[in-house]
Amino acid sequence: MAFKPKSAAETKAAELASAIVRVADSEGAPLQIGVDRLRQGNPRLTPLAIGQMFRRHRDVIEAALSERGYSLVDYADQGPGRGMEFEIGPG
Repeated sequence: MAFKPKSAAETKAAELASAIVRVADSEGAPLQIGVDRLRQGNPRLTPLAIGQMFRRHRDVIEAALSERGYSLVDYADQGPGRGMEFEIGPG
């Protein structure tokens, strides 16, 4: 199997997944995680980037959560200035 380098978007999606997992590990599941909480751990995750990464690479995020025993229950994006929120449950 040949090595396939990750694109920048896939790398950013992995960073988002990692941030979600860190919060879930520290607070336990089930929980709801807002953008502000994710940005505390990784300031490079802007609301625009979070939305784009979720829409384009949801599979990467769900795979990372699954590896750690979590599942993505829901994702809500209420538009600019209104907030985004991930709902995480036990795997």
